Amino acid sequence: MNLQKASRKKAKIKLCLQGPSGSGKTYSALLLAYGLCNDWAKICVIDTENHSADLYSQLGEYNTISLTGPYTPERYMQAIEICVKAGIEVIIIDSLSHEWEYIINFHASLAGNSFTNWGKVTPRHNEFIQTLLDTNKHVIATVRTKQDYVLNERNGKMVPEKIGLKPIQRDDLEYLFTLTFELDRNHVALSTKDRTGIFSNKQGQLINEDTGKVILEWCNYGKEVTANDINTRINECKSVAELLSLFNKYQHLKETLKPEFEKRKREILVQEIHN
Repeated sequence: MNLQKASRKKAKIKLCLQGPSGSGKTYSALLLAYGLCNDWAKICVIDTENHSADLYSQLGEYNTISLTGPYTPERYMQAIEICVKAGIEVIIIDSLSHEWEYIINFHASLAGNSFTNWGKVTPRHNEFIQTLLDTNKHVIATVRTKQDYVLNERNGKMVPEKIGLKPIQRDDLEYLFTLTFELDRNHVALSTKDRTGIFSNKQGQLINEDTGKVILEWCNYGKEVTANDINTRINECKSVAELLSLFNKYQHLKETLKPEFEKRKREILVQEIHN
């Protein structure tokens, strides 16, 4: 644990597009992706929406991975790994909702105490989300939303009232992304979470390639991540899983830092034996 001067590093965007069916999430994601990398061949859609990504093939020769059920967190992680190994620069996950629906249904199928069973399910979901966030690639994830209601008393009767659109995913998910857009049925996107500061005070807008270019400029502002930066983080890792996640994130530094990774791995294993 050391004091360090704050220093802005170049980053890969982690962006979420939320909206109901027909709001243009897939199309907007593809335009954003092209603005981020300017090369359709460097884009891949992990498609859980019954080949819906193929509907926009006229845009360019991007890649797809058709992901069918069961929509386990592990299968999503496997698809991300395929993209990383293939040199994909922008990964579109369309959509995250299927993973959460799997988690909910799997939890419901378990016998025993419902509260206790979440301890068996939540780590799988958390590992997937952490893999998504740790991936050293631009990631655009879509999430389906549905109309949400509450019961309010009116004239002595309880009546349902609309309160807005609820994402079909874990409640705190949008706060984990750098940038979250909410799309309406007119395809207008409004930023509901923005760590970039670019869209915080702006009205809704149509997403296009230029949106991706603006985000890319923000990502590229800062210093390159160096071996010294990662070496500090290696020594802060508390588990082999955490160390492996860091190792896989920075592919271009793997060979340079391999001795440091191996050393820290041995230290962690020794600590685990003594504990």
